[in-house]
Amino acid sequence: MPRLALYALVVCVLAVAAAVVSFVRGGVAIGVVWVLLSGLSSNMCWYYAKRGRDARRADSSTSVTG
Repeated sequence: MPRLALYALVVCVLAVAAAVVSFVRGGVAIGVVWVLLSGLSSNMCWYYAKRGRDARRADSSTSVTG
């Protein structure tokens, strides 16, 4: 998994934890912001993971000339 995908995954997990803490403490507005941030970071994780996987496939298909 590419490094940027791992960073985005860590941000997603931390944002979900922050959203849970915010909702438990009664901060609904800030909890919604954390949920939105977790959605954004999960999409970034998916994008960078897919981009890395596609790049690996392209490298492996072009290196085989046999």
